[in-house]
Amino acid sequence: MAIPRQLPNAITIVRIFCAPIFLWMLLADAGADGALRWWAAALFIVAIATDGIDGYLARKHEIVTDLGKLLDPIADKVLTGFAFIGLSILWELPWWVTIVVLIREIGITVYRFMVVSDHVLAAAWMGKLKTVAQAVALSLALLPLWTLVGEWIFWVNGVTMTIAVILTIASGIDYIVTELRATRQRRAAA
Repeated sequence: MAIPRQLPNAITIVRIFCAPIFLWMLLADAGADGALRWWAAALFIVAIATDGIDGYLARKHEIVTDLGKLLDPIADKVLTGFAFIGLSILWELPWWVTIVVLIREIGITVYRFMVVSDHVLAAAWMGKLKTVAQAVALSLALLPLWTLVGEWIFWVNGVTMTIAVILTIASGIDYIVTELRATRQRRAAA
């Protein structure tokens, strides 16, 4: 069964539009552990899960586009960036963590736009692993699980967030090293 050629990109764009709605839901009641918090977490989880869906559809139906390669990581960064910012606004995550993550994410995004006329910088395997780690860590931090299982969940949240931050930094370094090597190879070939 054929799917519309633009469906994966449309899913990606919907993920971008979900980000401000999610942030509003998270902050609307000052992060209280009520229904809005649960709905905000659910929206985040569903939206971040579409990352795998749009990529799968594009690859399976051989409709991968340069626009999709460019928009997909940006959609992830917008959604996860809003989650990091929201958790820091609520004082549930130190601001230094959010700042480190945003510097990496914005830096790679700006670089993507700088080189787009030369080549599309698609997400690398470490970048994809970073996104999964961030998705898990943020989902656990957003869900008010402490109301159900107790405060030991904060320890789990701390471990998963630490892993996500380490992978965020490592994948940023990996992008820089990979791009420097590719630039050298292009210059040598020219």
